[in-house]
Amino acid sequence: MVVLATKIYVEGDARERALDSLRSLVGNDIGDLDVEFDIGLREDDFPSVTVAGDDETVARNLLREEWGAITPEFEDGETYTGTLEAWDDDGFVLDAGEDVRIPADGLGLGPGTPEQVRTRFGLVQHVPLEFVYDEEEGHELAAATQDRLFDWTRAETGRVNVNSATRAEVRATVNRAGHARDIVTVERLGLLEQSIVCREETDPPGLLASIGQYVPAELLCVVP
Repeated sequence: MVVLATKIYVEGDARERALDSLRSLVGNDIGDLDVEFDIGLREDDFPSVTVAGDDETVARNLLREEWGAITPEFEDGETYTGTLEAWDDDGFVLDAGEDVRIPADGLGLGPGTPEQVRTRFGLVQHVPLEFVYDEEEGHELAAATQDRLFDWTRAETGRVNVNSATRAEVRATVNRAGHARDIVTVERLGLLEQSIVCREETDPPGLLASIGQYVPAELLCVVP
C-alpha cells in the first residue's frame, strides 16, 4: 500500500469528483503495468492506494515518485513530502502524517516573514512540499522545492495558484471566465492544488480577479 502525499479535504459531491479524478490519474500512472489497484481514504484525508499484481513493486515506486508518499517513520537526512497546513511567525507546519515544523530559517526562500514568503511564492494551503527531515538541526525545505519556487518568480510569465479544485475543474473555470487564450497550461501541484501558468501578456492579478467569482477556493498570484 502507498499513502499518497496529497489530500482530499473537500466534502460532498466535490469529494466524490476528487476521488474519481484520483482514480483516473492513478490509472494513467500505472495502467500499463500488470496490476490491479484500489483507492481508500484515511481519516486524515490522505488517500491510500493498494496495489496487487506481478508489477506491484514497480507500480508502488512509480506512485511514490509521482505523488510523494506518507510514511510512518522518518530518518534524518532523508527527503519526504508534506502538505502545507499552517504558518506563523516561526515557520511553516507541514502535514506528513504527523505535523512537521519547518522553522523560518529552514525555508530558504529569501527575506520576509513566513506569511510574506507564502504569499510571494503563491503557496496555497495544502500544497505538497518536499522537506529534508532533521530532528536535531531543524527540518528544512528540500533544495529541489526551493529551486522550483524561485524559478516561478524568475520566469517571464506569472501564475495563479488555486486549491480545492481538480485540474479539470480549474481548466473549466478558466474557459468559463473567457480566459482560455490567456494561459499556457494548468500544472498539477497536488490533486486539489493547481498552478495556472499565464501567457506573457496576461496579468496574474487581473486573471485572479476574473476567475475568483467562479472558484470557492484560495487563490494566490506569483508575479515575476
